[in-house]
Amino acid sequence: MEPTPGTVFDARIRSLSLPGLQLMEASSSPVKISRSGQYLADGNDDILLAINKVGSVVVASGGREQNLREGEAILLSGADAFSFHRTGAGHSFTMRVPRAIFESATGGVNDALMRPIQGDRGSLTLLSGYAGWLLHQPGATDQQLLEPSVRDIHGLLAQTLDPAAEFGEPSRTHGLRAARLKFAKSYVVAYSNCHQLSVASVAKRLDVSPRYVQRLFEAEGTTFSEFLASRRLARAHQLLRDAGSGQTISTIAHGVGFGDLSYFNRRFRRQFGMTPREVRGERSVTVVSQEFA
Repeated sequence: MEPTPGTVFDARIRSLSLPGLQLMEASSSPVKISRSGQYLADGNDDILLAINKVGSVVVASGGREQNLREGEAILLSGADAFSFHRTGAGHSFTMRVPRAIFESATGGVNDALMRPIQGDRGSLTLLSGYAGWLLHQPGATDQQLLEPSVRDIHGLLAQTLDPAAEFGEPSRTHGLRAARLKFAKSYVVAYSNCHQLSVASVAKRLDVSPRYVQRLFEAEGTTFSEFLASRRLARAHQLLRDAGSGQTISTIAHGVGFGDLSYFNRRFRRQFGMTPREVRGERSVTVVSQEFA
């Protein structure tokens, strides 16, 4: 790492290492990061996808040089000497995958090296969003989610390099749909208390049409509205059971995204078999019992 002379070097890095995948998010002042000479002797030939989120970057490898604009990505090989030169303060996201896993998913890698990937490619947007969610969600490291999540990212990497695959091989198309549905659900869970959350806002985040998002949920035997309502009700149930919340039922209903209190009460009873008042009363009885135990 070579900070730009005459500048104060500052960097912040978040990293997550999983079997078959490493994710790293970094923001820094101007710096040049190189892999060459003695560092190549470690024999590491992992494949790296570097996404330039903010700022300007010049990437060089194999006698070629590319300028990455914001949102663009590039594929690099750990077996080759390369440099990643951030010419100004900025932000990047990097994914590292063992070469053998990468080649089993794509069938080849050399032709894709050092070829900029445009930031408006839908699969790249989804890949970046999904990997970012995995990196930032503590619950995402649950053992039951790890393997399928890593496989989803491997599939999206292949999809990003071969956009035509979405309309070709059925297994890849299914993998992309599954990844989009998982990301859509995760996005709803994370922002369910936002009153402005809608199928349109999720579709925009996924870079697809609202109807596409609706069809993803319909294929699961539900609807976007039903899934969103169930998550909001689950949050309300948690707040009602929380002895320290101290909020009225009306405040809780509005806080989780329900504007109509009577509709909230009907949906709550249908989902939990109890009214909000009964759940709160049950919690109160439990608290009193504990105090006199």
